[in-house]
Amino acid sequence: MVQYLTLLKDILENGVIEKNERTGTGTKKVFGRMLKFDLSQGFPLLTTKRMFIKGIIHELLWFISGDSNIRYLVKNGVHIWDEWPFQRYLVQKKLDKKYPIYSESWQEKKEEFIQKIIKDEMFAKKWGDCGPFYGVQWRNFNGFDQLKWVINEIKKNPSSRRLIVNAWNAPLIDKMALPPCHVMYQFQVSKDKLNCMMYQRSVDTFLGLPFNIASYALLTMMVAQVTGYKPGELTLALGDTHLYLNHIDQAKEQLKRKPYKLPKMKLNPKVKSIFKFKYEDYELVGYKSHPAIKAQISV
Repeated sequence: MVQYLTLLKDILENGVIEKNERTGTGTKKVFGRMLKFDLSQGFPLLTTKRMFIKGIIHELLWFISGDSNIRYLVKNGVHIWDEWPFQRYLVQKKLDKKYPIYSESWQEKKEEFIQKIIKDEMFAKKWGDCGPFYGVQWRNFNGFDQLKWVINEIKKNPSSRRLIVNAWNAPLIDKMALPPCHVMYQFQVSKDKLNCMMYQRSVDTFLGLPFNIASYALLTMMVAQVTGYKPGELTLALGDTHLYLNHIDQAKEQLKRKPYKLPKMKLNPKVKSIFKFKYEDYELVGYKSHPAIKAQISV
């Protein structure tokens, strides 16, 4: 994962400070970067900090299912999307001033909110949804199942240059808790290998990008398996690529750490449909990493 560390160094050395960005946290940013990973060389999971592979797998399964309600995630111990529905709940209930974001009272109220999402299906239906983003667009883009189509097209017409899934549905952006950051991806068949390229408009380089790299590597592996190809190369084209200002020290800490050898990801070879994968069908082998580094997400 030297590519990722090189990007961190690039941002720290060449980035421009932006204090008036949407979240109010401030960023140091560059624009128009690219990362490439040969999936035959190992699974591109960051080793300079401990990664939450359980969250990566469950989030991807959540996207593939076409779901956008956090109930599935939180029932499986994954809390990477909690902040957005919870903050919407506070604002609509006019409680956001009473519970300032990331205060102790906010954390306690959020835990109460999550427990209610888990236990109360009707409450979850009303307050747990993130809107029509990511998986909803993959599976139901104005009534069209893009993911199912692209897999069938790979099988029928592997030379196609139109093997694209798009999550940016402009008329629905305002209905989403967060407009998609990774907005589209394209597959390409080259001999016996399946390649994937993803475009990301906004890149939270410390927290989000390592998740995105591993998630799209895993998606490429899954699509390759169900279409009869070997995983090839993963390319990420990155737009606004930034470090939040409260992640600068964490990024510098990572740059002091020497990467370990990449692990291997094994998929259950019996699964022949991308819609049939379950959490138990993945096995991460040989993952050695440095300790986790905590950082606060900007909502």
